[in-house]
Amino acid sequence: MIIIDGKKVAAELKSDIRDEVIRRTSLGLKQPHLAAILVGNDGGSETYVAAKVKDCHEVGFQSTLIRFTDNVSESDLLGAVNQLNQDPSVDGFIVQLPLPRHINENKIIEAIDPSKDVDGFHPVNIGRMALGLPSFLPATPSGIQQLIDYYHIETSGRHCVIIGRSNIVGTPLSILLSRKSIPGNCTVTLCHSSTHGLKELCLQADIIVAALGKPGFLTGDMVKTGAVVIDVGTTRIPSAATKSGWKLSGDVDFNEVSPKCSYITPVPGGVGPMTRIVLLQNTLKAAGDKKQ
Repeated sequence: MIIIDGKKVAAELKSDIRDEVIRRTSLGLKQPHLAAILVGNDGGSETYVAAKVKDCHEVGFQSTLIRFTDNVSESDLLGAVNQLNQDPSVDGFIVQLPLPRHINENKIIEAIDPSKDVDGFHPVNIGRMALGLPSFLPATPSGIQQLIDYYHIETSGRHCVIIGRSNIVGTPLSILLSRKSIPGNCTVTLCHSSTHGLKELCLQADIIVAALGKPGFLTGDMVKTGAVVIDVGTTRIPSAATKSGWKLSGDVDFNEVSPKCSYITPVPGGVGPMTRIVLLQNTLKAAGDKKQ
């Protein structure tokens, strides 16, 4: 059993990005600029955005964080999105999800200029991805692909079961892994909470991606020997062993599942670091060859 070290892979890719920024600036090209809009004080969102700001500093990006209280109006949030769309100094930006219930997330995502949509959530980017055209790929699915590629995990002709059909992870990943590419060319079964015979499907899978947000959902009796297991779950659960009073839990029962696997991602330290790396990669792509 090999533990897929997302921190290690992310660190190597981050070093590559930093080197590219140094090269760009030496040629008089623009310093990439990534902005983020954060609404409210959700703990997970605060942690993610703080890490994003730190990442930008480490690779030489400019970073901007725009904060709103959780009672911000939808019109004010749309106004902030439009300002970033029009700001030539900003190459890419994200609106951190989830948003408060009174705000229509789809309306906000669709308001983002697709050329600055470095999260890869806009319908234009999703559509181009589905057609195999150049686009900003969704961060987590692309990060998973890069982990698979780094570890030379065979995917062609393999059966991949994805548990979770969100527009952020499960659905786009099913498209990416089914395409005729490397990594890819899988036969993909996209499952969800209402899927009948889920255990039997998982037992047929060469690769399982658990991305449904239910801690410990995938257990040892659902995994065949030699399977590759990718755990996307990052649920905060109470813990008396940490100063914060909580810890991150994946969707996989690691202790039960890991002995049966050929490869498995841990939580934390697996997929999570790669999500932030793809955000940087997309921003670098968005900056293109713009001059200072």
